[in-house]
Amino acid sequence: MNAPAQPDLSHLWMPFTANRQFKAQPRLLAGAKGMYYTSVDGRQILDGTAGLWCVNAGHCRDEITQAVSRQIAHLDYAPGFQLGHPDAFDAAAAVAGVMPQGLDRIFFTNSGSESVDTALKIALAYHRARGEGQRTRLIGRERGYHGVGFGGISVGGISPNRKAFSGALLPAVDHLPHTHSLEHNAHTRGQPEWGAHLADELERLVALHDASTIAAVIVEPLAGSTGVLVPPKGYLEKLREITRRHGILLIFDEVITGFGRLGAATASEYFGVTPDLMTLAKGVSNAAVPAGAVAVSREVYDGVVGATQAGIEFFHGYTYSGHPLAAAAILATLDIYRRDGLFARAASLAPALEAAAHSLEKAPHVIDVRNLGLVAGIELRPRDGAPGARAAEVFQKCFDRGVLVRYTGDILAVSPPLIINEDQIGQLFDTIGQVLKEVQ
Repeated sequence: MNAPAQPDLSHLWMPFTANRQFKAQPRLLAGAKGMYYTSVDGRQILDGTAGLWCVNAGHCRDEITQAVSRQIAHLDYAPGFQLGHPDAFDAAAAVAGVMPQGLDRIFFTNSGSESVDTALKIALAYHRARGEGQRTRLIGRERGYHGVGFGGISVGGISPNRKAFSGALLPAVDHLPHTHSLEHNAHTRGQPEWGAHLADELERLVALHDASTIAAVIVEPLAGSTGVLVPPKGYLEKLREITRRHGILLIFDEVITGFGRLGAATASEYFGVTPDLMTLAKGVSNAAVPAGAVAVSREVYDGVVGATQAGIEFFHGYTYSGHPLAAAAILATLDIYRRDGLFARAASLAPALEAAAHSLEKAPHVIDVRNLGLVAGIELRPRDGAPGARAAEVFQKCFDRGVLVRYTGDILAVSPPLIINEDQIGQLFDTIGQVLKEVQ
């Protein structure tokens, strides 16, 4: 059987990719099933990252494929403005069914970035509807990642994502300090003991700006894209208490942590802390069709919708909000999670992943290992004058050996599909360990 012809790589401008470097030595995937990708040269690649943190139920699930196929043959598109279709309402009810109690009003988007911008708009609309339109300030966190919309970049705290657009970011935005500290928390298993006090920095920002000007605080319960930052014990609880006391909305960005990553339906459920709004995407549709959502408390929904006597209450939405194919994928995905008990399965596998990850604590170049649920971060010592180069080499060598990991800076991130087994967990971290012995 002949290998597939090499595509013309010149036309596609690839996202978050060193285009010239990639096109000189491309890594191309041709297929996927279960826990594995297939490369264009026929190699099996163990997916240690659930794609981009999103294929939680494993690749090419027949139930999702069939549901989407039926839908596109029956209803390929329906407008979401002033019209609707039954599956969008069914999908919203299904998402609401796995959210924390009270967070059962669902606004559909198409991505995590859109979910974040939507949540920020809802927060502003809520305060305006209550007669507190002066609450316009938004507070994010250093090293936070909230997508690539201008709102998400503004409240985000990853410098390279911000600097090119610094002159066009939203005004009236401030940031909490991040919680990462190698000095205090290196090689912690689960939540660190140190760092809850950093939530008190919100009180300083309240004193600086006055609570009456602050609309919302947005954080990732567990930060993923910046390199797996696990919240200290008590940190999220403090944020919830402070925001509630000052009438500030709390938004959890659960684009990564939603739908089983920590061994519960949401990080909110796992930590026992319920926000006012929650952004979702990725695992909501198992990435089979682009989809996202914002789960909104009844209080916030009623505050916005109830403030308008007639006509449109919230001037926001997308052409593809609640798209029929996305709705079909969401319904099939959530049914798989429930039927196969994948959230509980993730919880049961978390100790094995923790043990495997921390077996690398003494491996060459490793300065920290951290984990929670089915996610782990392995931080490497940077090369002098070449930050990120060592992790990039580990990523490439792992790929060459049939294992896919992610890296950001000099941090390796592992977040496999929830269907992984213990042998595959062993293969994943054994391969990383072998590669670390080879790189300089």
